[in-house]
Amino acid sequence: MPKERLDPALLRLCGVLAVGAFAPLLDSTIVSVAVDVLADDLGAPTTTVQWVSTAYLLAFAMVMPVSGWAGDRFGTRRVWLGALVLFLVGSLLCACAWSVGSLVVFRSVQGAGGGLMMPVLQTIVIRASGGRQVGRLVAVVSLPALLGPVLGPVFGGLLLGHFDWRWIFYVNLPVCVLALHLAWRGVPPDPRQRASRLDVVGLALVGPGLTALVYGLSQCGDQDGAGGGRVLLPMAAGAALVAAFVGRSLRSSAPLIDMGLFRLRSFAASSVLMFVGGSTMYGGMFLLPLYCQLVLDKGVVATGLLLVPQGIGALAARVAGVLTDRIGPRPVVVTGLLLSAVATWPFVASVGEGSVLAVALFLRGLGTSAVNLAVTVGAYQGLEDSQVADASTTTRILQQLGGSFGIAVLAVLLQRGGHTDTAFAHAFGLTTALALCAVIAAALLPGRRAAAPAPLATAAGRP
Repeated sequence: MPKERLDPALLRLCGVLAVGAFAPLLDSTIVSVAVDVLADDLGAPTTTVQWVSTAYLLAFAMVMPVSGWAGDRFGTRRVWLGALVLFLVGSLLCACAWSVGSLVVFRSVQGAGGGLMMPVLQTIVIRASGGRQVGRLVAVVSLPALLGPVLGPVFGGLLLGHFDWRWIFYVNLPVCVLALHLAWRGVPPDPRQRASRLDVVGLALVGPGLTALVYGLSQCGDQDGAGGGRVLLPMAAGAALVAAFVGRSLRSSAPLIDMGLFRLRSFAASSVLMFVGGSTMYGGMFLLPLYCQLVLDKGVVATGLLLVPQGIGALAARVAGVLTDRIGPRPVVVTGLLLSAVATWPFVASVGEGSVLAVALFLRGLGTSAVNLAVTVGAYQGLEDSQVADASTTTRILQQLGGSFGIAVLAVLLQRGGHTDTAFAHAFGLTTALALCAVIAAALLPGRRAAAPAPLATAAGRP
């Protein structure tokens, strides 16, 4: 069976969106390597500077729930352009920050832009594709997510080594300007999907609830560990608010996010895998640079170069998009999970550096990225056009929560183990166990390619 060619208009649209997504994904990895430099230059303790990253995550979590409603109410093109402007303004303000406090506030502006951007990107792609060749299109728009963790540490190390720290934010400006120019010309207008009012009560529950959960998880690595009040109290409050939101949404005729999506087996399984995938992906992004710096005793730039094989593997995973369209998400996800689990074992066994770790990183990048791509495709199978925005919002929220959970648990393991080789072995062992457990959820995904529905829209926005 010959491979159907992708619509050039769809490819151009995906390329335009990928440019916009590159800025926040690259920025987050660059900032993560700049904590010590910011602490020195701004004269603040590291614990205070960590709020530069935490504030971004909290704002990101706060605005994500409203992205689906905003896209349906005002149009995804307008929301995409607005999110880019918000991220651009936030980046400029961060570069002009005069203190840690101002930098934290301005990072919140950036986070709000990023939180709106990522779910809307998925919605635009799925609706424009009409449900066809979703795997191959997701492989295109996910390129920034694959390149960011690879280029970020290297690029960040070079910038910090030769320029002032403000350049880690200035570098976003030309990318955002280019993305705005391309989006203005290349993202088609879309009709409003519904004219419902904003569920203000639902937003008041889920926004602070998610923020409290992310905050509590982000505090797990501090000295009081996972049992301290700064962890348990916000997490308990966050869980209560989210539970109240779910209960309200199940009873509401116009909820902020449609909880009925979880009645679909494929979406429910994809949601579990999004959470686990976020834990393993972001957990690995947290662990691997520390492993290279603390265990292998490498500098920032050398660490980035050592992680290049993982990025090459992630780029090679684009073939998973074609396979998912042909044979369905289940076999791709199961294979990717097993591959990433096997590839993580050398870090559990502390085999040292060299060609073994390079091969392991390549295979880990290949497996993890294939899983994320195929799970994204599986989440949309069987959905109606009106459900796409809610599905995008929900999957992004679960991936973000999974990432925060994974980083929190791994940080506690490393802290209690004194950042020793044994502590790293236990942390990598946990990520391996999570990948193997996820195979159970993967069995609920569709095993064959679903029949393509009637086109929802063309890339030019015409029915």
